[in-house]
Amino acid sequence: MRARLYLVSHAGFGADRVRAALAGGVDVVQLREKDADDDTVLSAAEDFRRAAADRGALFILNDRPDLAAAAGADGVHLGQEDAPPARARAILGAEAIVGLSTHSDGQADAAQSSGADYFCVGPVHATPTKPGRRAVGLAPVRRAAATARLPWFAIGGIDTGNVADVLAAGARRIVVVRAITEAPDPEAAARALRAALDAPREAGVGAA
Repeated sequence: MRARLYLVSHAGFGADRVRAALAGGVDVVQLREKDADDDTVLSAAEDFRRAAADRGALFILNDRPDLAAAAGADGVHLGQEDAPPARARAILGAEAIVGLSTHSDGQADAAQSSGADYFCVGPVHATPTKPGRRAVGLAPVRRAAATARLPWFAIGGIDTGNVADVLAAGARRIVVVRAITEAPDPEAAARALRAALDAPREAGVGAA
């Protein structure tokens, strides 16, 4: 998986702002709507999917393999309490992308053989998008950098003010939410994060 800058957004962010973020360097967009009805999710998904396709980016839907299939998404992202990756794969097909959230070293280890295509490590920092979820800090990022066999992303409260520390811990891919969705200029925000991600590669650091 070559993607490195992953945006998680809600439907209200809007397709135009998604396009701006993609222009700034986002290469995966996830639609995350926990409480909306299916029709609302599918309507937003169509707009997001088209925006991503126009830029050659990936579109992922959160939680629901059935809606991901109906929306023509590239894949689904699952939490620990959602359907297992094998079930999602059965619904979406062998070519679909299946991601998995992890919040501990044990979950990260289990992700390696879960059938997922990638996993996320976090939340690195406390974030209001995950109320009640304890921040795990940078230690799991360092561990994933040393042990992961799958592509993985650091997630949780990452922004331009702390992304350097996350990259120094070994991450080469990040997921962001508020750093772009709450930015006055999503394209500029994405461009700044992308520049930070590309700096290690330009310095000769691998991006496994």
